[in-house]
Amino acid sequence: MTGPGTPLRVGLVGYGLAGSVFHAPLIATTDGLVVDTVVTSREERRAEARAALGDGVRFAASPDELWQRADELDLVVIASPNRTHVPIASAALRAGLAVVVDKPIAGSAAEARELAALADERGQVLSVFQNRRWDNDFLTLRGLLADGELGDVQRFESRFERWRPQLKGGWRESGDPAEIGGLLYDLGSHVVDQALTLFGPAVRVYAESDVRRPGAEADDDTFIAITHGSGVRSHLHVSATTAQLGPRFRVLGSKAGYVKYGLDPQEADLRDGKLPAAGTPWGVEPRELWGRLGAGESPLTGGGAPVKTVPGDYPAYYAAVAAAVRGEGPVPVTALEAAAALDVLEAARRSARDGVTVEISA
Repeated sequence: MTGPGTPLRVGLVGYGLAGSVFHAPLIATTDGLVVDTVVTSREERRAEARAALGDGVRFAASPDELWQRADELDLVVIASPNRTHVPIASAALRAGLAVVVDKPIAGSAAEARELAALADERGQVLSVFQNRRWDNDFLTLRGLLADGELGDVQRFESRFERWRPQLKGGWRESGDPAEIGGLLYDLGSHVVDQALTLFGPAVRVYAESDVRRPGAEADDDTFIAITHGSGVRSHLHVSATTAQLGPRFRVLGSKAGYVKYGLDPQEADLRDGKLPAAGTPWGVEPRELWGRLGAGESPLTGGGAPVKTVPGDYPAYYAAVAAAVRGEGPVPVTALEAAAALDVLEAARRSARDGVTVEISA
C-alpha cells in the first residue's frame, strides 16, 4: 500500500455507464484516491477516459493485466457487466487488493457470502457500491426517523419508476439468467437495500414481476412486499413502464407521514458532466421538490409542512472507502449486507415465479 499522504491507486474495471458516469468522477474527485488504470479494450472508451481523467491514466485490455502488476495498485473497482462481478472480485482479492463491486455484487446470496469469506481470509476490504444510501431523500428520511418525527413506522413505500416504453438493448435487458439482468436485480438492489438499512432484516417476502414491453426478455415491472422483523411493511416498486410516476417515498407512521416526489439530482448532474468540488453546492434540490410531513392532509394540495431536503452525498461513499482501505474507518456497505439484500431478491424471484409468499430464516 502507498504511504501516508500518497493517494491510493485505483484500477477501474469497465468504462461503460457505471464506470464513466458514477465511479470514475467520484474516485477522481475524492481526496486520497487516483484513477491509475482503466480496464477497457475499446479505443473510443479509452479516448473518453483520457479526456475525463487526463493523459496520465493508464489502460489495460483485461483484468488479468492488473493482477500481473497488483503491487502497483491499492484498490480495484469493478464496474463491468453483472456476470463478471464474482470472478473478477475473487481474482482481485486473491491478488491482494481491496475491492469495490458495483451492485449487485453477485447473482446469489451464497456467492456474496463466499466473497465476504474470501475477503476476510485475505484481510482485504470488500465493499459494494450502493450509492442510493447517499441519496438526498434517503438521508432526509433517516434524519426524520432518528428524530422520531413519524412515530412508529408502519409502512414504507418506495418507488423507483421510469417511463421507457422502448427497449434499449444490451445485457441489462437480457433474459439469460447468467447475465443477471432485469429490474429486480438492477433497481431492486437499490430499493431493497434502502428498506433493510432503514427497517432491519426481512422475515417474509411477496412479489409480482412482469415482462410488459414488446420484445422484452427480462422483468421490467416488479413489485416487492417485505415484512421486516421490526414489524414494518415495505412496499417497493421498480418499473420501466410507468406512464405517471408516483412518489419516490411515502412513509406512514403512528404520528405523521412523509411524502417525497422526484429523484435525487446527483445522477443527472454526473451524466451532464458536473463534478462535486470543495466549496461548491452538490446534491442540492430546489424548495419546490422538498417533501412534506404531516397527518391527515394531502401533500398534493399543499398539506403538511415542507421538509428541507438534506443534500445528497455520493462523494461520502468513496471517502469512506479510502478511509477503510487505510484502516481508518469501517467498510461502507459490506458484502454481508449485500447478501442480505440478495436473500430478499432471490425470495422475490421465487415468489413471483411460483405465486407464493416466501419466509426468510434468520
